[in-house]
Amino acid sequence: MPEEMNAILTPLKNVSRLLLTIPLKPLQGDRFQPTGFPSLGAATYQTKDGQKLLVESAQSMANRFEATCWDTAVNGPVAALAGISHVTVNRGGKFLTDSMLEAHRLNSAYIEKSKGEFFSKTLVEAIGVNKSEPTDRKRFLATLLKYDIGSLVHGVFLESLDGRLRIARTLSSFIEASGVMVAPSGGAKIDRIQAGKDDEKTASGGFGNVPFSRDEFVADRIDLHINLDLAQIRGFGLGDAVEQLLILLALYRVRKLVNGDLRLRTACDLEPIDSKNLVATRPEGFVIPSLTELENALTSAIKACKDLMVHTTVTFEDDLKKAKDKKEDNGSDDSDQDVSDSEDNDTGSDD
Repeated sequence: MPEEMNAILTPLKNVSRLLLTIPLKPLQGDRFQPTGFPSLGAATYQTKDGQKLLVESAQSMANRFEATCWDTAVNGPVAALAGISHVTVNRGGKFLTDSMLEAHRLNSAYIEKSKGEFFSKTLVEAIGVNKSEPTDRKRFLATLLKYDIGSLVHGVFLESLDGRLRIARTLSSFIEASGVMVAPSGGAKIDRIQAGKDDEKTASGGFGNVPFSRDEFVADRIDLHINLDLAQIRGFGLGDAVEQLLILLALYRVRKLVNGDLRLRTACDLEPIDSKNLVATRPEGFVIPSLTELENALTSAIKACKDLMVHTTVTFEDDLKKAKDKKEDNGSDDSDQDVSDSEDNDTGSDD
């Protein structure tokens, strides 16, 4: 094991969980906007320590961690992660999406319904899908490693192939606020041409002055909670080199997210109180390495596993149906439902 990698991983050798609680604060002022859910709104709940609020869900945090590894300028992994496995989806000869961007990763509808036999045959044969026999777990895990290593970090559920083919998240996280109170405010959309809102041409069509109310929150404390299941990584049984790579990938995601942009929504821009000193609660005293240290270690770890991973490209040519068309087909209209401007996506990985 290279020296820089050994320095990072040795303190985690006999630990089953890496747990961190990172205090956050609004970048400006005191107010922030939490995530919202259809027909629910903000998720507040009472605990023995008082009222709390879910600021960002585990589903959304998984997507945000994966996004730290993506370079939108080249539509591919960031340079430090060149060589990791993932599946790119093209449409009409152009980039459409990627398993690293999809909430369900390998189980993305765009991959499942792509042209050719990647999902229906290549994956099936690699995994050895046989619903009348016990699942070959190690073979399944090796297939995830080969085609989309992110599925081993953030979980996947290949339910359309076999309901037993699922992996819980190895890296999970959420943001929670304590001692919260509502900070009500409001405003108005002003129409400088026709201010009225009573005739048929105005409010219903987007015209006229439209006043609105708004609820944000203030809190005594905002915490980013992170849980890395080291026991699960070792339980994969994919060998020391893969184990090291998965741990480093998870640590890289944590450090990259905390160092980067925690602007979760228009009105929810957060930052760590002390981003340079990310100290774990378990194992006590473990410090998340710097981004440079992690990138150097990852270079060696990816190189050691390069023969176990591939980059696959598939083509999706089906018509992309608009959400409105789908609602009409289903005979339903959910237009009255309101969510925050950062919608939570379920990764399909929870047991």
